[in-house]
Amino acid sequence: MRRRVFAFGLALWLTVFGAGAAGYRPSTLEPPWVTREFRGVWVATVGNVDWPSNPGLPVAQQKAELIAILDRAARLNLNAVIFQVRPCCDAMYESRLEPWSYYLTGAMGRPPSPYYDPLAFAVEEAHRRGLQLHAWFSPYRAWRLTDKAPIAPEHVSRTHPEWVRKYGDLLWVDPGEKGVEDYTVRVIMDVVSRYDIDGVTFDDRLGYPEPDPQHKGVDFPDGASYRRYCEAGGQLERDDWRRANVNNLVHRVYGSVKAAKPWVQVGIAPRGIWENGQPASIKGGSSYSLLFADSRKWLMNGWLDYCAPQLYWDIAQSDQSFPVLLNWWREQNVMHRNLWPGLYTESFAASRPGVGEILAQVRVIRDQCDGKAGEIHYSAKCLVANQNGIATALAASVYAKPAIVPASAWLEQGVPGKPAFWVEEGGKARWATTGMTNGVSVWVWQTRTNNQWQTRILPGETRSLEIAGAPEVLALTAIDHCGLASPAAVLQKIETQINDRN
Repeated sequence: MRRRVFAFGLALWLTVFGAGAAGYRPSTLEPPWVTREFRGVWVATVGNVDWPSNPGLPVAQQKAELIAILDRAARLNLNAVIFQVRPCCDAMYESRLEPWSYYLTGAMGRPPSPYYDPLAFAVEEAHRRGLQLHAWFSPYRAWRLTDKAPIAPEHVSRTHPEWVRKYGDLLWVDPGEKGVEDYTVRVIMDVVSRYDIDGVTFDDRLGYPEPDPQHKGVDFPDGASYRRYCEAGGQLERDDWRRANVNNLVHRVYGSVKAAKPWVQVGIAPRGIWENGQPASIKGGSSYSLLFADSRKWLMNGWLDYCAPQLYWDIAQSDQSFPVLLNWWREQNVMHRNLWPGLYTESFAASRPGVGEILAQVRVIRDQCDGKAGEIHYSAKCLVANQNGIATALAASVYAKPAIVPASAWLEQGVPGKPAFWVEEGGKARWATTGMTNGVSVWVWQTRTNNQWQTRILPGETRSLEIAGAPEVLALTAIDHCGLASPAAVLQKIETQINDRN
């Protein structure tokens, strides 16, 4: 009975969608495996590091510069852009809580003119190119005094001066103030709720400021908030209390994002050394003791979806060995989260061991993280400029073929259904989604011609494609926003199927 129902359904499907008339019909062939690898790039806006190149540029130039970054990423077969949306308690988007960024318009609080929303623009243009867009937040840095620009009345240093501390040439919101935690979570969740972002990301500023080298022995001025904590019955020593403050924010952000949009990834890029002497051969400034950022705890507790430790050293550098540190982070990853280290691509391409070092580091990551590899390049500027041929080298070797982002199986809400897939008269393929709880991030389009397979990654909004050439097999796989893959829908030329049976 089931076979008769299936046969009737197949005949009806072919009649409705015209697969037979167009020369293709469903096949049980399986397309080849597509590489899983996260390939990201940081786009820093603080100090106009990457974008826009200067404050207050004309809107058309701002858009053109951002398009150039996204186009370079797409041509390089990258699949993610980490876009800094909150550099200094300000906004590279239309915020309901914080002023427009000085780095965008040249005057804090002034909107772009003619108006546009850079984050909405970045999300739309990234997705159009099949790229993920992760929103990068700096949670505690409030302002760089070296920028010497007027501060808007709606900036947190004006609305809540009791939260703000001056340390060196920076203003910081004090992580020990409960209001700071509430405020920061509110800012992040405002973005998560209103924008179709793929991730929320923090860098190594997720912690207290590093001791000021110009004022040795001067501690971060949070004595008042610590005293209030102790007076209220708190028992932790000051260092542990500081770490607990950062831990609370990390845990709360992760829970809040997952409650609102479970498919939105939460990533953290901590300092590459968690603690001096961990492992034994490693020497250097630690996240745990200097920044009071217990990044190992966050990874071991699964309070993130990906960890991108900033491994900004050579492979051969013994005191900060790249492979030794990467292996140490792998050993801490007991919850099996994605581990995609940050690479100091800009520095190596400029004056250090060179472009070959970055290619070698990508290969080390692949060797150690087989099947779930990935890396994030700092930063976009060197790739756009093709500094010393870095973009050319990546495209010609380690990124010669496209890749899709590894899955985050712990976020699974059901494997996506196989796409409904057909070919119209005239050679145009069309498809529709089925059973996509988390929506489509990208499509994997594969064709076989003369027994050679070719792969393209298509934007999630795509629903049709002109078929180039005369492929004997077409295959389409949906990838949802958690990176989970549907079964492949495969069509094969009718005459090819007859020949295959012979």
